[in-house]
Amino acid sequence: MRTRTPKIVSIFAAIFCGTLFLLAMPEKPMNSQSSEENVSQCASACALPSHVDLSSGEFPVQRTDEEWRERLTDLQYNVARKQGTERAFANPYHDNKKTGLYRCIGCDVPLFSSTDKFDSGTGWPSFTQPIDERTLGEHRDTSYGMVRTEVHCAVCGSHQGHVFNDGPKPTGLRYCINSASLKFEEAESVEEIKDLVKAWYEEGGDGSKR
Repeated sequence: MRTRTPKIVSIFAAIFCGTLFLLAMPEKPMNSQSSEENVSQCASACALPSHVDLSSGEFPVQRTDEEWRERLTDLQYNVARKQGTERAFANPYHDNKKTGLYRCIGCDVPLFSSTDKFDSGTGWPSFTQPIDERTLGEHRDTSYGMVRTEVHCAVCGSHQGHVFNDGPKPTGLRYCINSASLKFEEAESVEEIKDLVKAWYEEGGDGSKR
């Protein structure tokens, strides 16, 4: 009598190998691009605008509390200037899949690109990296009995969210950002995103006039 055991073993082996292959596949941002289209590399090659002095210890763009209240909605003010948090899933950018640029709501600095955005399932827009590490500051946040790394715009100080070490490849980071701290500018292509980023660096990026 012929045994069917080898055939069964082969089937299970194929399923097992296929599962391993799927598990080994790297997670990708929802708008992943080739290395030639890396927006962050484009920004890092540019010098910061002359008025953006990040070595002084003060934020280059300064406004009074009254000016901030006039510029921002109540929600934007609470999140960006008072380190608040908007509701998960009830914000405009958590599931935004359009190509474009995410600027700081406080001063228009280009902070994140759709090419680095991914669906984290948390209900907030999430990114694997900022466009330019120089323009995104960090500090240790011990509020609510937790120890986290808060991130903010290094140019005007507007609170953005937090960064965690549980993101997808290639950075392994998850920048969990509030939609209320961002302003989305849609673009037709990655090249147009690059052009928008370059324009900020080349034109001075004077968000105080916007």
